[in-house]
Amino acid sequence: MRSLITIVLIFLLYISAFSQVRQSGQQAITSKDVGYSFTVVVDLKATPVKNQASTGTCWCFATTSFIESELLRMGKGEYDLSEMFIVRYNYIDKLKDNYLRQGKGNLGQGSLAHDWMAIFSKVGIVPEEVYQGLNYGSPVHNHGELNAFINAVAAVPVQRKKESQQYHKIVNAIFDIYFGEVPEQFNYRGKSYTPQSFASSLGINPDDYVEITSFTHFPFYTRGLLEVPDNWRMEKMYNVPLEEMIQIMDYSLTNGYTIAWDGDVSERGFSHARGIAVIPVSISAEDNSTTDRARFERSNIQGRQTETGISEPVAEINVTQEIRQAGYENFSTTDDHLMHITGLLKDQNGTKFYKTKNSWGTDRNSYGGYLNMSENYVKAKTIFIMVNKNGIPPALKAKLGIN
Repeated sequence: MRSLITIVLIFLLYISAFSQVRQSGQQAITSKDVGYSFTVVVDLKATPVKNQASTGTCWCFATTSFIESELLRMGKGEYDLSEMFIVRYNYIDKLKDNYLRQGKGNLGQGSLAHDWMAIFSKVGIVPEEVYQGLNYGSPVHNHGELNAFINAVAAVPVQRKKESQQYHKIVNAIFDIYFGEVPEQFNYRGKSYTPQSFASSLGINPDDYVEITSFTHFPFYTRGLLEVPDNWRMEKMYNVPLEEMIQIMDYSLTNGYTIAWDGDVSERGFSHARGIAVIPVSISAEDNSTTDRARFERSNIQGRQTETGISEPVAEINVTQEIRQAGYENFSTTDDHLMHITGLLKDQNGTKFYKTKNSWGTDRNSYGGYLNMSENYVKAKTIFIMVNKNGIPPALKAKLGIN
């Protein structure tokens, strides 16, 4: 049976017409030193940096890291949780969603932080050592072929208007071949668990975590729908003014809670190799007749073409709510990548930066896989954040109606 399924999968790969895969969070830039000197303000505990490699699963790596830091904060000790366990079951949910949308769903590799919570609530979690998801002879993750099979197989029940038992068996066989079979029971640290019982043992309550954004096209202090393609579950997020979103981030970090961050990393001021993300003022735009919004728009246009050569602290655009909204509505601020914010820093000029754990491995910059995002970069380029609801200032928490 397995050999027959393998033949079917090979055939499906060829008929998939080389489907395009959205590789969220992929970047390649030349490493150079920068003349920044940082003072640590807050530095919270985090697990080692991982590498999502050739996948669009930054959403899962970032949220897994976020939860691992929550476990450290809670005194549970250090855990290495399986990203690919979550990815597998999220794909199954995506396939069902695609079927119900008559083939018009999002079958790409990207998703958002709430997808992690949805899978955790439904089927649990396992440790990385139990389920690495590397069953296809590769030392690192590479989901190009897998995603092509998923897209090919997904078309069949839509065309037939029926999800047959054979279809479900083929889907599970695909994941077994690439990721490995999911253990019904496993031993870990001297105890026996199922994925559900292991999740329960961690003490993580998904209801403790909320997603917060800041845009003006739906009312503040309500929950609204962000239109980004990876929000395929159509989850609503709390909406607050920009300064209050920053207030939440700072309060959260200073009170021991890290942050899962989703935003845009395609602009010229973002350099993972240099470990810096800023919103620089263009030299040619530094005159009294040019507004910050005009500079921002020019920066965005330039950013799609080339990365800036940052060699020392630079003057930045003063990002306002209006500027932030303009970036979202002209599609220059997009849902590119999720990362994990673990601290606060200040540079030699007193500018605030957010210490950010990436999932591109440890050897692509001299900061061990971390980078520092300026406050203005965060203001401009954040799509949303996920925080523990206890990391929200009490008055604002009450205003949002969060219990």
